[in-house]
Order: sequence, then structure tokens, then C-alpha cells
Amino acid sequence: MRILIQNGYVIDPASEREGNFDILTDGKKIVRVAEKISAEEAKADRVVDATGKQVLPGFIDLHVHYREPGLEYKETIATGSAAAAAGGYTTVCPMPNTKPVTDCAEVVQTVLAKAKEAGKVRVLPVGAVTIGQGGTELSDIKAMAKAGAAAVSEDGKSVMNPVVYAEGMKCAKEAGLPVFAHCEEISLVRGGVMNAGKRAEELGLPGITNAVEDIITMRDILLAEETGAKLHLCHCSTKYSVDFVRFAKEKGIDVTAEVCPHHFAMSDEEITADLSMFKMNPPLRGKEDVTALISGLLDGTMEVISTDHAPHSAEEKSGSMVGSPFGIVGSETAYALSNTVLVKEHGMTPMQLAKCMSYNPAKVLGRETEFGGLAEGYSADIAIVAPEEEYVINPDEFFSKGKNTPFGGKKVKGKVYMTLCEGTVTYER
Repeated sequence: MRILIQNGYVIDPASEREGNFDILTDGKKIVRVAEKISAEEAKADRVVDATGKQVLPGFIDLHVHYREPGLEYKETIATGSAAAAAGGYTTVCPMPNTKPVTDCAEVVQTVLAKAKEAGKVRVLPVGAVTIGQGGTELSDIKAMAKAGAAAVSEDGKSVMNPVVYAEGMKCAKEAGLPVFAHCEEISLVRGGVMNAGKRAEELGLPGITNAVEDIITMRDILLAEETGAKLHLCHCSTKYSVDFVRFAKEKGIDVTAEVCPHHFAMSDEEITADLSMFKMNPPLRGKEDVTALISGLLDGTMEVISTDHAPHSAEEKSGSMVGSPFGIVGSETAYALSNTVLVKEHGMTPMQLAKCMSYNPAKVLGRETEFGGLAEGYSADIAIVAPEEEYVINPDEFFSKGKNTPFGGKKVKGKVYMTLCEGTVTYER
């Protein structure tokens, strides 16, 4: 189907062009971008009026948990994909901590088949570094890359043995895959459920110190330098993580980093009670950390915004933080939180936001000439948004099976109106 999008304010981070343009798609790719394209000239099957809205490249989420195979009661690839499309996403990278673990070509192929069946977003699976995420024996990284894995990660935990991890990094480099790092020194967690600090003490809950993240962040950066691997740091939450990424870039180490909206939109001071909706890993940190993360995003040190979308059942997330699983959902709130906090409150430009949510994630994957931009020849992955529209987040309206978010009832600005993935409308308000 040929779709013509007219009268929108186009923001293209690939070319750094923005302004009032029309975009014509041919059912797969963007075939024309011009100041004015008539429906008759375009021979369009459908015309979309984007007056008063921004037209952005479809968002790319390098970090989601779709739970399938094995934990479908939390989320399936189909429900996760629908949630992603509703959030303006057109490409997602599901992490490997499923049951069975995505640690071989066969499971990668299963995920891809399920994603094709769902048909909502481009799904690029992430394979595990070690078999069963056991941390001792390397997965067949080369075979997973050949089957369609976009990266490797041990997300949900770190590979604690640096010898094994360094070998995994070398294998990933040879296979042409980036390494997505979950940085957590497990021996220092000691049963912690939230950020160590005054609020944890007031609630009588065991805390997780910044050092839990910082120690492994620096270790992984040094291993990346030693092995030459392309390292992407997941869900950074501390001020030192920002400093360490700056250090790595100054040294010419191939390191990128992501920040999740919950880590820059909320601090541990806003945890109102011992409720599992506030439990995530890494945890909500202190205000100094939040300030550092925002500064890192604004100055380009931290290039990517990802969600760490982690759905759980209502029963699992209904009680205390103690004994409940880590994780919150994020696919359907990420744009609004990012637009509200970063653009409206801290002066990030819409172009910078488009880079963080679209073009830079595509660069991490090495696919920035295919998607993440809105120039002619790019995949027709498009999000049409109303950045000024104010609304209240209501988890009951989520497409995701998971409703576990601490942002229910929060007033935000920025509504997704339509999502196109490879020229097909996958979400329409």
C-alpha cells in the first residue's frame, strides 16, 4: 500500500533535516520526501494528515523482555510487539533470559518465527553469551549470528568470570555482533531490593549500592578495550557510569550506553511505600545520579534511550519489594516520559530525542543506513506523535500483559498517534 503522510513536521536524525515535509512510502520503503506531494501525483492508496504533529523515525528499543518462550503468562512476542507498536516502536531487541534461554540458533529461529507471525515490529533477538546463562561455557555465538541474532548479552545478570567474558567478547567481535552488558557485581547485592540510601533506611529495606553497577561497568569497559569488542552498556543508572563512559570515549574505546526513562524520570526519593511496582534492576537511584544521567543524555555521552520493558503478572507485582521480581514495563510510556522530562523540562531538542530513540540505536546495531532515519531509501518505519498533547498514564489501557509501572496516574506530554513498520500501519490511535 502506498501511504502519503502530509503536513507533518518531519525530524530526520539521519540527515539532521527537519521541517514541514510530506513523506511517500511504497509499502516497504520511503520513496520520496518533499515540501509538498499531492495525493494524485503520489498515486497514494491512503493519505494521512499529520497537521500539528511530528513525524519521527520509528523508535528502536535495544532492550526488551518478551518472556517467550517459556513464560508466556507474563508476555508473549505478540503482546509485547503490540505494546511496542503502540509506543511508536518499529524495532525491538528481546533479551535472552527466557525458558529455554536464547543460547542457540534454534531458539533464535523460534523467536524470529513468532515475531513474523505477530507482524507488528521488526524483532532482532539477542543471544546469551553463555549456555543457559550459566556463566561458564560459551554459547555458539557464530551460529546465533548466522541465525539472525543482532547482539549477545547475559542480561538479567553479568558473566562474573572475566576470562569467560573476555572470550565471549572476542567471539562476538569475530561474529560481527555487539555485546550488550548488564553490569552487576552479584556478590555485593546481598538481598537488596532498592537503592541504598535514606529512603531504604526509612522503609526498612535492604539497599543496593552504586558500586554494584560501577565495578562491573568499569571492568567491562576495560575488557572491551582489551578484546576490541563493541560494547553497549545497558540500563545505566549511576553518576559514575556516565563518568566511565566519558572516560572510555576519550580513550577511543568502542563503547555506547543506554539510559531508561524510569532512571531519569524518577528518583528513589519518590518511592512512596514498600510496593513492588517500584522494584527494578538497577534500582531507582538518588537525585545526583538522575541529574548526571540527564546531563549525559543532553551532551551525547549516553546516546541511547531504551526501555528494559520487563512485564510480570499482577500477582507477582502486588506486594512488598522483598520477594517480588525486579522489573517494570516501559514500551508504552517511554516516548511520553522522555518528551516530558528531557524535552519539556530540560531543554533537549526533538532532534536529539529522535537520535536517542531511533538513529543512535540503529548505529549500535550497525544498521543506520537501513532504518532509524526518514530519508529516501530508508525502511518506512515511522512514528507520528503529538508532542504537546497532555494525558494521564493509565496502565489499564496498555497492550502489554504487564501493567507493572510506577508511573500510573502521572501526567505527561506526548502521544503516539500512528506507527508504520516497513510501510504497514501497525498502530493507529
